[in-house]
Amino acid sequence: MRIKGIDDITELMEKSGLSRNSINKLYRETHLETIKLETLFKLCDTFQCKLSDLIEYVPGE
Repeated sequence: MRIKGIDDITELMEKSGLSRNSINKLYRETHLETIKLETLFKLCDTFQCKLSDLIEYVPGE
């Protein structure tokens, strides 16, 4: 967030159009299995990055 000049969750909500609940799930790393791809895509658009820049899948963990 800092690299893109986004100072806090409220600003990220405004720029991405995501709800605080969606962002908090990622921030707190809770219920990650319920994160929608649409949420990740919006973050990719906001940060101008690839999905692989946001997440990493490690089998068996």
